[in-house]
Amino acid sequence: MAGLDEATAGKVTDGYEASFDAREVAALELTDCLIGMPGEVDPQLAERLRMHFTEEELTELMLGVGLFLGMSKVLILLGLEPESMPVTVIPTPGS
Repeated sequence: MAGLDEATAGKVTDGYEASFDAREVAALELTDCLIGMPGEVDPQLAERLRMHFTEEELTELMLGVGLFLGMSKVLILLGLEPESMPVTVIPTPGS
């Protein structure tokens, strides 16, 4: 998503499928999988991802999302998130 701006980022809400092309939707669906409940990637999504991305691109995408998610948790744990940032508490599975 080269050239991502605030207006485009604002379209990443429920129903984002209508606002983005198939490649972008596949990336967003993978992101949903990575930040959601643990589990395997749906085989149909895996197939769509392979149609749109190389192995290297998928690795970069997954590492980028994983690093962002991990760092955001560290910032919140340390109390360094902006005061204006809305926080949603999602319980850890099994807790």
